[in-house]
Amino acid sequence: MRRMSWVLAMILCVTVVFAGCGKKDAASVVKGLNNVADTLQSKEGSYKGMGKMTLFTGEKPQEYNIEVWYQNPSYYRISLTNAQKDVTQIVLRNDDGVFVLTPSLNKSFRFKSDWPENQGQVYLYQTLVQGILSDSTRQFATDKDSYVFDVAANYHSQSLVRQKIWLSKDNYAPKQVQVSDAEAHVMVEVKFSEFKFDAKFDKDSFDMKRNMTALDDPTLGTVMQVDENGNPISADDPKAEGASAAAPKELGDFGMIVPVYLPDGVENKDTNKMENSENHTVILRYDGTYQYTIMESRSQDKAVFSLASGTVVDLGFTSALLTGDDQKTLTWMNDDGIEFRITSANLPVDEMTKIAASLQEQTGK
Repeated sequence: MRRMSWVLAMILCVTVVFAGCGKKDAASVVKGLNNVADTLQSKEGSYKGMGKMTLFTGEKPQEYNIEVWYQNPSYYRISLTNAQKDVTQIVLRNDDGVFVLTPSLNKSFRFKSDWPENQGQVYLYQTLVQGILSDSTRQFATDKDSYVFDVAANYHSQSLVRQKIWLSKDNYAPKQVQVSDAEAHVMVEVKFSEFKFDAKFDKDSFDMKRNMTALDDPTLGTVMQVDENGNPISADDPKAEGASAAAPKELGDFGMIVPVYLPDGVENKDTNKMENSENHTVILRYDGTYQYTIMESRSQDKAVFSLASGTVVDLGFTSALLTGDDQKTLTWMNDDGIEFRITSANLPVDEMTKIAASLQEQTGK
C-alpha cells in the first residue's frame, strides 16, 4: 500500500512537471507579449508582415493583399492591393507626415496626424498587443501551434466590438485576426502568411518619392500647398511650391457613384453633376434623421495634397482624414483616383465609415 502511494506520488509529480514545461497560461503569455512590445520600442525594433485581409462590411467580400512594415520609432508602410482590381494603395508614415499613395495613378494625400498612436489598425502588431494587454477580461485558449485571445476590439468603428487573435507559440508573431460585430459576425479577417521581427530596411524604404515609384511609375508626385481653409492652391499660383508643370494623365469622367447604404430614416434629397467641371465633380445631398453631403471628384493634378490636421480613420480598404468640430468632413481617395468627401453636422463617424464602405463597392453610373 505504501509502495503504491509512492508510485502514484511520483506519477503526479512527473505529470505536473511536464504540464508546466509544455503549456503556458494567459499570464505568462501576456508577460511575453510585454517583453516583445518593449523590444519593438528599442532602437532596433522593427517587423515586416505579409498576408491577406478580407472585409465583410459590404454586400460582398472585398479581398486585399497586405504588406506591413514598421521601424522604430514611428515609421510605417502598409501596402494594400485590391485583389479584384490589382491596384495598390500605400499608407506611409515618416518624418514628413502621414501619406496615402496610389502609385499607379500618381495620386497622393498628406495628412498632419499622429497616426497610429490614437487609433488602431487590425494589421498592426502594436494594436493587437495593446488590445490583449488592455483587456482585463480577456479570454485565453490554445490550439495546436497558436495562443488564441478573445478580447474587446479597440478600433474607430463602434460596430466592431470583439476580436479574436491567433499568435504563434514560437515567438508571439500574429497568425490570424478576426474582428466581429455585436452579433458575432466576422466583419474583418486578416491572415498572415509571413511575419518577421528584426526586419531590415533600406535607408529610403519609408521615403514618399521612393514609394511613389515603387511600381516603376516614371513620374513623381509633387507637394501642393493649401490655403487657410485647407483648399489646394492652383498649380499656376506662384505660392504652390513644387507644383508640377507636366501635363497630368487624363483619367476621364467616372459617372456618379451612389452608396448602397443609407442610415435609417435617411433618403436622397438631390444629386447634381457639375457640368463642364474639370474635376468631374458630383454632389449628392441626403436628408432625414441625418443631413449630409457627399462630394465626388477626380482631379487631374498630379500632386500630394497637404491637408489640415485631423484624425486618420481606418476604412479598411484605405485611410481617411476626419476634420472639423461642429461640422465634420471625412475625406479619402479610392484606388481609381476618385476623391470622396462626406460632410455633416450630425452624422456619426461610424455611419460615415459605413457609407464609405458601400461607396467602395460601386462603379460610376
